[in-house]
Amino acid sequence: MKRKEFLTLAGAAAAGSLFAPGAAVRDAWAGAAGKTRVTVKLYELKLRQAWGLSRGTWTTRRNCYVRIERDGVAGLGEAAPIARYNETAESAAAFIDKARPVLERDLGDYAVRFGEVDAVGPGEHAAKAALDMAILDWVGRRLKVPLWKFLGLGREKTVTTTYSIGIDEVPVMQQKVRDAGDFGVYKIKVGTADDRKILEGIRAVTSKPLRADANEGWKTKEEALEMIDWMAGLGVELVEQPLPASQLQDYAWLKERVKIPVFADESLIQASDLPRIAPYFHGINIKLMKCGGVQEAVRLAAMAKSLGLKLMIGCMIESSLGISAGAAVASLFDYADLDGNLLISNDPFRGVRTVKDRLVLDDKPGLGVEGDLF
Repeated sequence: MKRKEFLTLAGAAAAGSLFAPGAAVRDAWAGAAGKTRVTVKLYELKLRQAWGLSRGTWTTRRNCYVRIERDGVAGLGEAAPIARYNETAESAAAFIDKARPVLERDLGDYAVRFGEVDAVGPGEHAAKAALDMAILDWVGRRLKVPLWKFLGLGREKTVTTTYSIGIDEVPVMQQKVRDAGDFGVYKIKVGTADDRKILEGIRAVTSKPLRADANEGWKTKEEALEMIDWMAGLGVELVEQPLPASQLQDYAWLKERVKIPVFADESLIQASDLPRIAPYFHGINIKLMKCGGVQEAVRLAAMAKSLGLKLMIGCMIESSLGISAGAAVASLFDYADLDGNLLISNDPFRGVRTVKDRLVLDDKPGLGVEGDLF
């Protein structure tokens, strides 16, 4: 990266922080000096249908939830760890336990607390996201203001989400599309030997725009180019992570030749990765569970915009708790893929609403989430 680009990026990182509380805000939580009670629960989310990706198929996902309470105000957070990043619900719970001393400090200094949580240990980004959510939820509830408003973001922009179709037998995938008829765009999971059959099958039942996500499923740049250009002919708008993250130089070759944009997903975890990967992609998929939370997502979005990259906010298999946190900042992004809560049958929380394919925020304080898990 050239010096000028680096300086632009550094400036965007600083400007991208929406977290600078003024005196009036600090006065609102003055005296919040009680002990913090931390409760952690593991909970198994059940998929409505088998969730197939290029690297495996699942019927359940085990997530970790945290509740912090101080001075009669509670904040909630969710960690949705996956094995791809060497994280589990149990490792997330262990990290949260290690971070307990941070939660005894002034929660009003949430940006400082974020840095301290990050310094507790490497990795465990889903656990860090859960703690970031919980702290921001606590602050919003204490101030009696929704997180989206607290961050200075409006809700005038209409934000719609794609609906994801996991890999399965083609007739099953076709039925998933039919069942999700309210959605305007579908994300189709690919990265298998049957990709042509899958996309042709999907096209047989819908003329709506499609996006494809290979989850590192193709192994050579030539295969990726052939598949992407073929998909472009079927009206696929963009492709996420066609090749393994380790093949960065192949992405340089690919970017020069493809007919539609290529987005980074597994190649990008947190803001420090961006200078390294930015030249090789047209856009990036930011997930709270990958980058470590709302604060890092906002910072990363500002940096990426300064480099001319398109932005998508994505998710893991999450309850309405995690999805509500993503929805609070979704107006900063060009695309949203926040449907993880729609793919499960036992959501323990109620939060952001999906009306047809539109994400609808309300005026409830903090994340605006209610539930019976705690």
